[in-house]
Amino acid sequence: MNLSLKRNRIGDDKKKGINYIILFDGTCKLCNNVVRFITKKDSIGIFCFIPLESEKASEYLNRYNKKNVNKGSVLLVQNEKIFTKSNAVLHILKCLDGLWPLFYVLIVVPAFIRDPVYDIIAKYRYRWFGPSTGSPDYRSC
Repeated sequence: MNLSLKRNRIGDDKKKGINYIILFDGTCKLCNNVVRFITKKDSIGIFCFIPLESEKASEYLNRYNKKNVNKGSVLLVQNEKIFTKSNAVLHILKCLDGLWPLFYVLIVVPAFIRDPVYDIIAKYRYRWFGPSTGSPDYRSC
């Protein structure tokens, strides 16, 4: 799918009032920085965010039968589909401004190869980046 068609489809979803929901670890500094980055690169405003620690996140996890999700996971809810770990990251990148959608070609790499890399970053994110300080700044759902 070329980039202009993709942007049109995403724009159509936004006009219909559809948001793509990102569930993230709200106490993680890396995660909060990534949320700020996504917000800057999301000129259409299609993404909204819910910290995994919230009651609203619990409702989504129950709804999609993802009750045992690791707090280090990012989840994307897009058009009633839920993506986790590296799949979520790649689907998010596909929707951003700039050259970031080019990374979506990595979707051809099987998840059993991509997800261990994701898991290592998730496991050590607090050691490498620390906990979030201050109040998070994101577009709430």
